[in-house]
Amino acid sequence: MRWDHLRLDGGAEPPAGAAALIERRAVARTIDTPEFRGMTFYEVRARTVINKVPEASRVPFRWTINPYRGCSHGCPYCFARKTHEYLDMDAGADFDSRIVVKVNAAERVRAELAAPRWRGEPIAMGTNVDCYQRAEGRYRLMPGILAALRDAANPFSILTKGTLILRDLPLLQEAAARTRVSAAVSVGSVDPRLWRLVEPGTPPPRRRLEVCAALNDAGVGCAVLMGPVIPYLSDSPAQLDAAVRQIAEAGATSVSAITLHLRPGAREWFLAWLREHRPDLLVPYARLYRGGSYAPRDYQEGIARRVRELASRYGIGGRASHRNAPPPPPAAPQQLSLL
Repeated sequence: MRWDHLRLDGGAEPPAGAAALIERRAVARTIDTPEFRGMTFYEVRARTVINKVPEASRVPFRWTINPYRGCSHGCPYCFARKTHEYLDMDAGADFDSRIVVKVNAAERVRAELAAPRWRGEPIAMGTNVDCYQRAEGRYRLMPGILAALRDAANPFSILTKGTLILRDLPLLQEAAARTRVSAAVSVGSVDPRLWRLVEPGTPPPRRRLEVCAALNDAGVGCAVLMGPVIPYLSDSPAQLDAAVRQIAEAGATSVSAITLHLRPGAREWFLAWLREHRPDLLVPYARLYRGGSYAPRDYQEGIARRVRELASRYGIGGRASHRNAPPPPPAAPQQLSLL
């Protein structure tokens, strides 16, 4: 089966009509607390946890660790939604509320790092779903994973929208004393109204930038990924300026922007969200993404160039203190997009 590498040995027989994952004897749990209400966790024992990235992927790393599948952040644009269909679940509500937990992740990471074939290559975490989503507060998989990486002196990076990473700051510092460690927080916009709509299960952008500041103050270099910049919703010159200015004030080591892409699975869910919240944008989106999953190259390059210019203006990555960035210029009238 497609999820056979997530097989959990033993356990009770699954109920009739249960999802395929349960038929492989995963342990399904519901937790009756406000933060987990309406969610189901499938506890599985993974055969492998360090996974190789397909050669065709457009990413600058070869290996990842994802202790969870599915994510409670609820971001309608999440490109990882399609992966839930491999578990015979849907890419919409199931992805948000039916979370696969690899309960043996830490022990598997330690074993795989010790294998003779492993060459100590850098590992990226948080690149598919967030390893510091709400479930991590209960399952606490990351401390064991970080300890294994620290002990092996294996370089790694973490991308997150969560604040729970600060719980593991001592482990990150210990690892950084032995190998290359980097972190990044994802903040596509600092508009609180937009945040409530498109990232309802995440901490607010202000809190994420506080995480960035805390990590850098503790000696763990932290950048910011402006991901995604959402066309017609967070891409105006004034919005980009406000975001980069606050990122600079947080002391980010660098900032880079990625424009929203709408792969199958995410595309359908995001357009349904758009139909509910901003039906006026359906036609503009049909035009902008008529070529497929990605906005036109000149649009993407325009966003990236504008963010680079703003980063230079506010001293991100320079020698000057990021917390003493120059004051912002007068706000330009809000524009629909940079096109």
